[in-house]
Amino acid sequence: MTDREARAARNQERILAAFLAKKAEFNALLAELAQASEDHFGADPETVLWSEAAWLSDATAKLKDIADQYFRRGEHAC
Repeated sequence: MTDREARAARNQERILAAFLAKKAEFNALLAELAQASEDHFGADPETVLWSEAAWLSDATAKLKDIADQYFRRGEHAC
């Protein structure tokens, strides 16, 4: 293995480690959000407020943008 190949291999290992760390963080956030969703994001379904509906609408739009980026939909379509 040449020096250049060795550097490239070490760099690939660092990239993979960084990717896996961010993936773990992403998965933890998804799990937190799933649990919060199960709890209606702290809203009482019997007395839900417009502000809670507005917050959920904003959060949904942000998640939709992330999904659209990944699946190349909407403005992110190729």
